[in-house]
Amino acid sequence: MENRQEFPMQFISASTEYADFDRQVPAPYIRKKFALDRMPEEAELLITGLGFYRVFINGKEITKCALAPYISNPDDIIYYDAYDVLPWLETGGNVIGIILGNGMCNAFGGFIWDFHKARWRGAPMTALRLDLVYGDGNILSIESDESFLAHPSPLLEDDIRSGEIYDARLEIPDWCSPSLWEEGWHAVVKRTPPRGEPRLCTASPVKVWEIRRAVSITPCAEGYLYDFGVDTAGICELTVRGRPGQEIRISYGEWIHDGILDRKNLMFPESDSPYKERVQDTCYICRGEGEESWKPFFSYYGFRYAYVRGIDKEQADENLLAYHVLGGDFQEMADFSSSDATADKLWEMTRRATLSNFLWFPTDCPHREKNGWTGDAALSAEHMLLNLSVEDSLREWLRNVMAAQRKDGSLPGIVPTGEWGDGCGPAWDQVIVEIPYCLYRLRGDLDTAREAAPSVFRYLFCLSGLRNDRGLVDTGLGDWCETGKSGGGQKAPVEVTSTAVGVHLLEEAKVLFRALGREAEYQYADRLRRELKKAFRRYLIDFSTMTVAGSCQASQAMAICYGLFRKSERRAAFSRLLEIIRQNGGYMNGGALGLRVLFHVLTDCGEADLAYEMITRPDYPSYGNWIARGATSLWEDFLVPEADIHSRNHHFFGDISGWFLQAVAGIVPNPYLEDPDSILVSPHFIRKLRHAGGAFRTPSGKIALRWERDGQNQKKNEIVSMNIRISGNLSGRICLPAGWEFEDGFCEKELKEGNYICRNTMPA
Repeated sequence: MENRQEFPMQFISASTEYADFDRQVPAPYIRKKFALDRMPEEAELLITGLGFYRVFINGKEITKCALAPYISNPDDIIYYDAYDVLPWLETGGNVIGIILGNGMCNAFGGFIWDFHKARWRGAPMTALRLDLVYGDGNILSIESDESFLAHPSPLLEDDIRSGEIYDARLEIPDWCSPSLWEEGWHAVVKRTPPRGEPRLCTASPVKVWEIRRAVSITPCAEGYLYDFGVDTAGICELTVRGRPGQEIRISYGEWIHDGILDRKNLMFPESDSPYKERVQDTCYICRGEGEESWKPFFSYYGFRYAYVRGIDKEQADENLLAYHVLGGDFQEMADFSSSDATADKLWEMTRRATLSNFLWFPTDCPHREKNGWTGDAALSAEHMLLNLSVEDSLREWLRNVMAAQRKDGSLPGIVPTGEWGDGCGPAWDQVIVEIPYCLYRLRGDLDTAREAAPSVFRYLFCLSGLRNDRGLVDTGLGDWCETGKSGGGQKAPVEVTSTAVGVHLLEEAKVLFRALGREAEYQYADRLRRELKKAFRRYLIDFSTMTVAGSCQASQAMAICYGLFRKSERRAAFSRLLEIIRQNGGYMNGGALGLRVLFHVLTDCGEADLAYEMITRPDYPSYGNWIARGATSLWEDFLVPEADIHSRNHHFFGDISGWFLQAVAGIVPNPYLEDPDSILVSPHFIRKLRHAGGAFRTPSGKIALRWERDGQNQKKNEIVSMNIRISGNLSGRICLPAGWEFEDGFCEKELKEGNYICRNTMPA
């Protein structure tokens, strides 16, 4: 981390007054005029905004992206951005201009999670320094101080969860011009710096992935309903020829009921807040001078539908709204396709849920919460890294997780947080290990584990202290959102899920400590793992039937996956899992923890076709049933159709995309934790599929694979052709599933590019 003294720490704001639902405080314009008698050779601007900023030089906006610089607890970390501003400077008069948004500094719309009580809450503020370096070695520095001037902007209200109100009649067109007459502007106020450590932001910025137009526009009640066809996240750009003072209000939501936009799922039912209608709601007041355009900058929304009021019939055309779909600026790392439209759609839906829930860090949903739930990130870290280049963003957010760790080693359930969200248990806390472990496996990154190691070790002491008098961990949220339920009330006892996850995270911690050469920490993790495993086996497994407490798919699959059965017991334990599945009619049943491992366990034990059927079948409950009911992104839960709707854009059930890539296409990166450029090709030739394939980028290369059936889909003497293409520095093995062999009779080969013929030798 950079030396604190190198960062500007003289914070200023327009005033100390901050907004609330019942008190409007406009976002401030802030400006500083300065003169240059000669041009410098270098000009670097370091700037932060708490919560968000927009920055301009001589009227030209140079802000890196929306929601800059980041979303964090400023008492933990203060994020800065660096800009080369030389191209926008001129000899003579110049102006630095800033607009500040509330962001996390005043997140009054997050009252359910106590953000309105955060000790850092206050008016938005900024700190900056412009360093001008001349050829003769002289340096002129301009730093934020009371010489900066402020004025209310047309942005009358902004909240990251609620929305924005903008009155274009109040615009000052030349507010960032050197020639502006500064009458009515007032001096800024010097502020006490937050407690956090300053840091340059290295997370991938937010970008516009696509711009969508409405697929339909329908008159609805007092306005018009715009349907953009998919449920994702972003903002709407409004373009209109309006009347002076015309108020155009846009409300955003995920679903319609009886033809009307229904937004009740955007606020928790138990909340009796009088501000429910303010969630995801914007208002633009027209200037009334020709065509005008506006889009929010300090907020974003999760939605498929936009309900527009205050417009005339002739204004309600397709050009009124453009949906700017937002997500992190990531590269695509993987691909998957098959002969089954359902599987391909689920792959697309997972990608959409991941992108729309990854603006700076992984959030649980882009509408109701926008919170960095640690459990959601832990469950999704692997499939996110398999799909997208999220590594920089995961590393940066992990630093926030470590900064939020309590003195006793415990972790909050959301990050950032204002001291809310304790007691979520190991399944959520495992994020402290899961992110560095996945980065090590999939990117070969051991530096993140090295940085996190002290926090991981502190957490292990906390985990040890969570054990009850039987040596089990019985605290936490458990197998969240079990099939047919929303939230808790799951079949798998918390003792089962929390203890099993504890064993799992300790195994990953061992891998990291061993790779880092931290033998003492390795030995501690190993001892604690053995103690938890012993207690689990003693109290939570009925060895007469090989049944785990709860007698459900989640309990049984988690125990098998996390090594709580011995090798000699595994076959009988798996037979019991199959029996439990049959008792449920062949349907899946589990929550976020159970379904994260269920399909992998089935595949590893020879039942990949059953896993595929459970995932893709069209009837309830299944992922395929989501599609049958109109889903375009992953949902929060598997509820019966008549149940009240909850979030329709979550990512924590998205491991199926990793399963499609690794189990169906058969591309398994770094299977032995030895080399991130090593690939195990191990496809399962799902009987329902005519063909399937995928691609994956390793740190130094790429593999693309496609397999296709030849002739009739008959099990006896079935033939599959497989094409593999490789670029870069890749190595590995090809291992065919049981009962399959190559033309030469072998079932395993060194990984090489080429065409392969595979035969099924199993009897019909």
